[in-house]
Amino acid sequence: MKRVLLSWSSGKDSAWSLYVLRQRGEYEVAGLLTTFNEAAGRVAMHAVRRELVERQASATGLPLWAVPLPWPCSNEQYELLMAETCAKAVAAGIEGIAFGDLFLEDVRSYREKQMRDTGLQPIFPLWGQPTRGLANAMIASGLRAKLTCVDTHKLDASFVGREFDKNLLADLPDRVDPCGEIGEFHSFVYAGPMMSEEIPVSVGESVVRDQFVFVDLNLMTMAAIPSSL
Repeated sequence: MKRVLLSWSSGKDSAWSLYVLRQRGEYEVAGLLTTFNEAAGRVAMHAVRRELVERQASATGLPLWAVPLPWPCSNEQYELLMAETCAKAVAAGIEGIAFGDLFLEDVRSYREKQMRDTGLQPIFPLWGQPTRGLANAMIASGLRAKLTCVDTHKLDASFVGREFDKNLLADLPDRVDPCGEIGEFHSFVYAGPMMSEEIPVSVGESVVRDQFVFVDLNLMTMAAIPSSL
């Protein structure tokens, strides 16, 4: 099997990619590759705390390949840091990087261009799957996630912090992709078939930055977890 890294945003599409890759048995996922805003200690766009991503990595049984990004970070800086990371991956015997992209051709083309001379194969395990069916399959499998970020130009701010479930899918406007593939929303996975345990999280305060609203997810302590869980 080819050893690959999985681009890990902390959200449902990357988590489902891990599940699919493990089911296929064609690739050995050797680690989760995540970029962090170094100043904030959070995942870019998803705004998820690093400690939560570390818990995800532990629950998947995989090492976290963390890439700290300066803030602000130019595209040139980003590409340089990613090129350095790719070189380290090749030196470690990694043969590819998997991405959870679904149908955006420009995003896929960008990733393929950036990896062309790295010695790593870009892999897209979810590519082209109908997103309504994909979203329902995720939910039916036991995957659990909360919306951490909403683009208010595309979706009402009231959706942030909500559970990614059938009720949410029913409430989404027709123009919004069920998987949020056009950037309508981002998520954090706290349970699912790709994880050995559920990560106890609580929904904290919301923050508005430009057109985006973010919710702060916090790791619950044992004392704060209800006995019914």
